[in-house]
Amino acid sequence: MVSEPSDAAVPGATVARLPYYLRALRDLAAQGVTTTSSSELAERSGVSSAQLRKDLSYLGSFGTRGVGYDVESLASYITVALGLETEHRLAIVGIGNLGHALANYSGYEARGFQVAALLDASPEVVGTRVAGHVVEHVDDLAAVISRDDVSMVVLATPAHVAQDVADRVVGAGVREILNFAPLALQVPDDVVVRSVDVGGELQILAFHAAARAAAL
Repeated sequence: MVSEPSDAAVPGATVARLPYYLRALRDLAAQGVTTTSSSELAERSGVSSAQLRKDLSYLGSFGTRGVGYDVESLASYITVALGLETEHRLAIVGIGNLGHALANYSGYEARGFQVAALLDASPEVVGTRVAGHVVEHVDDLAAVISRDDVSMVVLATPAHVAQDVADRVVGAGVREILNFAPLALQVPDDVVVRSVDVGGELQILAFHAAARAAAL
């Protein structure tokens, strides 16, 4: 059973966990599982049952006591809640080693995304073909975003140009940015930036490793 979603705002931490719930549900569906319990879904998602139930409560009322969650129904509901019922078109800016890897990632389509354009500033890169796309010049960013109906931009640029590119992205009307550059971008309040700092995450792991070693 699924009720209408609550009017209350969904916390950012809950939104960040929804993709993990959706992945677990899709894995269950692929295995032919039609119903699941909160404990099973929570374990597959790496959270507690209490956290799972609290997160889902922000979206509505789910499941039937003694029966559990309907896998297909809940997956469809979370898909809509995440805005994935329609495909999102991406532009990747910065086609170095990381940009190449991002462009060649095979999981976009299954998760509701399509790479529409690749851009760079290097004369050695512009005009080459990567993952089936001809790399275009970043100076044409606004025109490319309009032409290809791009709704999200992935920044894989060096840090020293990331803010300038982000300004261009915002100026072209895009309000969602995934940032891989090691820089805190300054953007308007209505722009959402998700930053992936690989170095920073490794430093956090190093902290925990050092703390564990000190406790021995």
